[in-house]
Amino acid sequence: MSSALGASALGLVSCRQVSPPPIAHPHYVVGAAYQADGLWRYPREEFSYRETGLAVVDAGTRPAGTTADGEVYDPQAMAGSHPTLQLPVDVTVRNLENGREIDVRLDDRGPARRGRLISLTPRAAAALGMGAGLARVEVEEIEASSRGYAETLPGGPMLALQAAPVTTVTRQDLPPPGRSLSGVAPADPRAGASEAAVAGVIALPRFPVSYRQGFPRPGGLWVETGRFTQRRYASMEAIRAGGTVWPSSAGSGPAWTVRVGPFNGVDEADAALDRALAIGLTGAHIVVE
Repeated sequence: MSSALGASALGLVSCRQVSPPPIAHPHYVVGAAYQADGLWRYPREEFSYRETGLAVVDAGTRPAGTTADGEVYDPQAMAGSHPTLQLPVDVTVRNLENGREIDVRLDDRGPARRGRLISLTPRAAAALGMGAGLARVEVEEIEASSRGYAETLPGGPMLALQAAPVTTVTRQDLPPPGRSLSGVAPADPRAGASEAAVAGVIALPRFPVSYRQGFPRPGGLWVETGRFTQRRYASMEAIRAGGTVWPSSAGSGPAWTVRVGPFNGVDEADAALDRALAIGLTGAHIVVE
């Protein structure tokens, strides 16, 4: 009797369906606007990105699957998530608290919580010396390799242009009035080439698990509500937000920023961010200065 039960149990186990492992199909993506934690996010393509804020650790517990750009999620990879940058994108992340910096590839959307600039896999967070909590970081895009993704991956603007159908230009006399125009220009043999045919099989290289040691640059937490090209508009928003006008630290772009703070800790900064968003300052975000 026991042997029969054992055979029956074995049969049940053998009949269980095991999901096949996810297959990577890396592609270039910007994506449509979406909502997370009550805030609308607007993905955009940018190749000179540099920003400060708070980094969090990806829990590494989500089910196996692919990321937003079609890669296979791996908590041991030097990778991370960003709410709006094009994907994939290579960045340098600097921990302003201990001076460490790492290079990672951002391949997914996140973090979901507002007020957080970037999330990192457990392996990347460990290399950055974050521990299990938050870290004040600076994120700077690696332009050359990030542009390379746009030029070579399926879905990228350059590859889409190369794969566009091409036809020859021919001369044709117009028919007399009242008669239809017949004949179609012959198609080029390359017409209809697909992105897959152009791209072939793609395997993106991984960043090594390593870090560089620099000098700490600790800074306070602020809520930045907007950036402006003219000071008078910045002053109007500063009155509304209860903040101050600062000259922009960026070498190009808007010349004035409006910031509220500084704050002693993350909880205070989060509360100030919530107040700014509640009065309609939808561009508000936490920065480190």
